[in-house]
This record gives sequence, structure tokens and C-alpha cells, in this order.
Amino acid sequence: MIEIRNIEKQFEGKTILSNINATFANGMTNLIIGQSGSGKTVLMKCIVGLLVPDHGEILYDGRNFVHMGKKEKKQIQKEVGMIFQSAALFDSMSVLENVMFPLDMFSNDTQHKRIDRAMFCLDRVNLKGAENKFPGEISGGMQKRVAIARAIALNPRYLFCDEPNSGLDPKTSLVIDNLIHGITKEYSMTTIINTHDMNSVMGIGEKVIFIQEGKKEWEGTKDCIFTSQNKKLSDFIFASDLLQKVKKMEINNMKD
Repeated sequence: MIEIRNIEKQFEGKTILSNINATFANGMTNLIIGQSGSGKTVLMKCIVGLLVPDHGEILYDGRNFVHMGKKEKKQIQKEVGMIFQSAALFDSMSVLENVMFPLDMFSNDTQHKRIDRAMFCLDRVNLKGAENKFPGEISGGMQKRVAIARAIALNPRYLFCDEPNSGLDPKTSLVIDNLIHGITKEYSMTTIINTHDMNSVMGIGEKVIFIQEGKKEWEGTKDCIFTSQNKKLSDFIFASDLLQKVKKMEINNMKD
């Protein structure tokens, strides 16, 4: 579980995050949603330690990350897996070498065991047989699956995903969502996903936090979104005609 308390962050006197409080449970897909510039990426960077909040606490299973020394923070970071928006693979490395990268850095296992672990992770994301290819030789969806395999190579307790479906078609996005959701359950990880993809929200949003202009405006599950009375959330969620129709269908079904 990750808990954040009263998180605030400013840049050059401008408030980016204001008094953010939230709890992210383990074994669940926790989604942070909001428009571009809402502060959700800054919040994730604060949680993983890429930025230091000006105020507040970040607790990893009760361990206060903000007040830790470098050695303690490094230990926490070993327990973290990260999936970046662009997949962020090394072009000069094979798929297998990309997945082995965190193992080579942090694991004390023999090379044989590290290779076995990397191959297991590739098999878990249905990429067995692609280990000798290079990122430029595989599709964007496959690259994201390689990124997932790399993120779980060290069997992390915490998984962070920054816009994991960016640039993918709806069918491939569904594959990625299902993989992340399934791995979260399988390993009982605390998974936090930044996204503005409403298909992801409605598909795997077990807990959803909506941020606007640096403030937490709403929190709940995907099932509560359609009946929310929060106008700011409604304006964000139901911006498309399709979702407007879905909302009307849900409301009508509740009346029947």
C-alpha cells in the first residue's frame, strides 16, 4: 500500500499540487486521471522520488519515503517497477537484453538465472520467441509488452505506469490493460496508473482519483463515475458523444 498525505509542490512560485491525500491499495489497479497539465504526472514523479514534494508525506507500507536517506530510498526503488509512456527501451539492446537490464544492475543471481527470469517475464507477456529481436523490429504494442516484462523482472511490490496506452490502437490498448491488471492481481502489487484513456478507466479502474488544477476533485470506482454529481468530473469524463450515450444507458438501466 502507498499512502500520500498533504502533498504540495510548486515550481517558480506556481502551485502544481495542493494538499493531495490518497491511499493506493495493493492488489488493485489505482488510476490517476485528469487533463494534460492537471498535475498527475508531477504527482507520480513525487511518489517515485523523481521530484521532492515541498510538503507532505509519502508512505510505502508505512515507510516514510520523503524523510529517508539515500540508502533507504535506493532500497525502496529496488522494489519499484516503472512503465514509461514511450516504453523507453534501449534501441541497441535486444528484447532479452532490455528485460535483463534491471536484473544485471540489481540482482546477485548468476547470469543463467537472470536469463531464466527474463525469459519467464517475456513468456508472461506472450513474447516468447521475440527475445533476439531489437525494439526497431517489433510493433509499438510489443514494445510496451517488453516494457512490462522489464518492469516486473525484479518482482516489484509497486508498479507505476505513465500513460501506458499512449500511441496504441484500442485493441492493443486492451491487451496492455489486461496484462497490467492481471499482473497486479497475480503478484498483489500496488499499481498506480496515470491515464486519460477512458477505455482504461472503465475497463480496469478499480480505484480512480481525478485531479484538476493540482487538486484532488473526486475519488471512487469506475462504477461510481456515471452517478457522480461532481460537475468537473462529468465535464472531463463525458466529453465525447459516445460516453454521453453510455451514461444515459446506465441511468436508464438503473431506472428499469
